Amino acid sequence: MDDPEILTFLLKHLQSIQNNDLETYHATTSPDLTLYEWWVTPHRIEGIPFHDFMMEANARRGTVFGAEGDAGGQVRMDLASLSIQRYGDTAIACYTMLVSTETPQGVQVASHNESRVMVRQEGAWKVVHVHKSPAWQAPHLPPKNG
Repeated sequence: MDDPEILTFLLKHLQSIQNNDLETYHATTSPDLTLYEWWVTPHRIEGIPFHDFMMEANARRGTVFGAEGDAGGQVRMDLASLSIQRYGDTAIACYTMLVSTETPQGVQVASHNESRVMVRQEGAWKVVHVHKSPAWQAPHLPPKNG
């Protein structure tokens, strides 16, 4: 489903993360945010302070959130296979996030699957939940120690 309002909001939100723009990130994110970011921890992460810390650290280093390697070059973000579902004041966006980073060795592309749940709160859209998963075949069961 094509929804220009949700797409514009989503791109603004994602760009705030890429730009380490805490003001816009806070304006587009619910304080009770929950996340699953599989490469960080296998457990649910709660609240905005988690990303505040990462974005502030990236801003100090001059790097971009989500970029692989040396982000001294340009970084591009693309949403492949984007699907937007809207149900009144709730919307869900699902896509494969592609982050292309210019490095001295050439362009590196990192990818993962992502879903973002957005809710209109007091007249403004806010991201309330994010779920990320690998964009490749991962084993269903953890490796056996042995």
